[in-house]
Amino acid sequence: MKASELRGKDVAALEKEVTDLLKAHFGLRMQKATQQLTNHTVLGKTRRDIARAKTILNEKKKGAA
Repeated sequence: MKASELRGKDVAALEKEVTDLLKAHFGLRMQKATQQLTNHTVLGKTRRDIARAKTILNEKKKGAA
């Protein structure tokens, strides 16, 4: 997901996006542990998406405060 897409969302939507990404990352880690994951680059992409979403969420929270 691109940062420009995330910047268009409000705080509640960003929090939901972060939780969804965390759940997806957990599922991918379980697939990797059971050797069902074939494309390991997805783990890095989701980790970067989580970081990107958390960064923008913190920016919005600090800007509102």
